[in-house]
Amino acid sequence: MATDSKTVHAPPKRANSDYPLIDSDPHLRRVFGYARPSDYAIAGGAAAASPLAFWAMERVSPSHVGRGGFAPVMRLATAIGLIGGLHVLYQRSCNRFYGFTENAREVEMDTREMVDKVKKGESLYGTSKVSAYLQGVAARNSRYSELFIHVLPWFNIVNHDQHGVDTAKYYQQAERELEAERLAKAGSA
Repeated sequence: MATDSKTVHAPPKRANSDYPLIDSDPHLRRVFGYARPSDYAIAGGAAAASPLAFWAMERVSPSHVGRGGFAPVMRLATAIGLIGGLHVLYQRSCNRFYGFTENAREVEMDTREMVDKVKKGESLYGTSKVSAYLQGVAARNSRYSELFIHVLPWFNIVNHDQHGVDTAKYYQQAERELEAERLAKAGSA
């Protein structure tokens, strides 16, 4: 079935949440860019937990593997900790995009970012070299993917326009701000 670039997409289903939905399929850059300092602190603690726990277990009950046995296992424990820390960071940030946890700061950041893009005439979610059909495939495959990331690591790395939110609010806000700027210029002239 052939599709063209003007195909209208049905809006994706929304998950029930207590806070506003920012994006049902946030790009990987936005997830890490919108993460709070507390997310990085918690992720750092989670990353450090694995090697620290392994070190403590070795102190309490030594394995006596010899000189060359402890270091490779300690490197593995550190790698597992880092992957776990990144998972925690990604999960906490995505939960705010989905509206599952308090997200007032991120809503404000999103609004500011998108309104500024509208004012500059840029595409809201970036431009893509991928066909519209493949953008849709990517969106359908990665929407709410964070909820299953502990089983299958899957991230949105494709720019597309299917994010589950009504983008008209950004254009209306930009129009209001541009009108206010015009009135301010007219009043000062």
